[in-house]
Amino acid sequence: MDPLNRTWTPSFLLAGFAAPRTLRPLAFLGTLCIYILTLAGNLFIIVLVRADAALSTPMYFFLSVLSFLELWYVSTTAPTLLHTWLHGRSPIPAAACFIQLYVFHSLGMTECYLLGVMALDRYLAICRPLHYHALMSRKVRLWLVGATWGAGFSAALVPAGLTASLPFCWKEVAHYFCDLAPLMRLACVDTGWHTRVYIVVIGIINICNLVLILGLYRGILRAVLKLPSAASRAKAFSTCSSHMTVVSLFFGSAFVVYVGSAGSHAEGTDKRIALVYTILTPFLNPIIYTLRNKEVKEAVRRVTQGIRTMWKGP
Repeated sequence: MDPLNRTWTPSFLLAGFAAPRTLRPLAFLGTLCIYILTLAGNLFIIVLVRADAALSTPMYFFLSVLSFLELWYVSTTAPTLLHTWLHGRSPIPAAACFIQLYVFHSLGMTECYLLGVMALDRYLAICRPLHYHALMSRKVRLWLVGATWGAGFSAALVPAGLTASLPFCWKEVAHYFCDLAPLMRLACVDTGWHTRVYIVVIGIINICNLVLILGLYRGILRAVLKLPSAASRAKAFSTCSSHMTVVSLFFGSAFVVYVGSAGSHAEGTDKRIALVYTILTPFLNPIIYTLRNKEVKEAVRRVTQGIRTMWKGP
């Protein structure tokens, strides 16, 4: 790694992935296709929820918020990945690097809180059906969404601020975007204390939300098993299966990278695991939530018929 010239405003080099030059255009096209499909899939959910009145329920409101968040989340890292596929090692100003670090972790922590809110929504819908719409009124929904964004962007100030305050002696970031562990390896000082702070902050947020989600699903499971018919039990489980799949992908990769042994992975491991939660999960979320969802399929049919009717005219 190259040392920083301290007489100039520091900048970093994003190393990206080591790949033969002949394969880089193919990797770029593959990543670009996934990025475009991710944007299209999440925009599709947002537009569909807004366009179809039957989807104006709390569950689909939170799903549209998740899709909106994923649009920004994937756009925080995908452009730099595409740039490194094309140009190899790519320079990035230190200020832009720290902003990317902050925005990425803000959105990640916001998603962590939002997944907990979505679990609460399912719990109230199944366990408190008579009071569900009163408990999840529009005002409550907006307050919960605002709280998740506020909490996420506030909590990310700690890891981003501490990392930006470090003195750096090297500039090549062994990653395709600015993240905690790769940046800490470039510091001139021992970062053991910083690592412990990161684990505490990120670990507490992840663990508390995961415990909340598991506790809520325990209550859901008990309520569903008491339902009289197999059809009603299957319907209740189907509304939760997609959310649990997303929760497993999100928290599994987050614990591996940030909680299990933050900052101690071999170089190259972080960026391979990061592909799961920065590229794959935002790409899969629209598919997971729509593939087996009859309500979404019916909404697509209604919206399509409405567009055809408008196109044909009176």
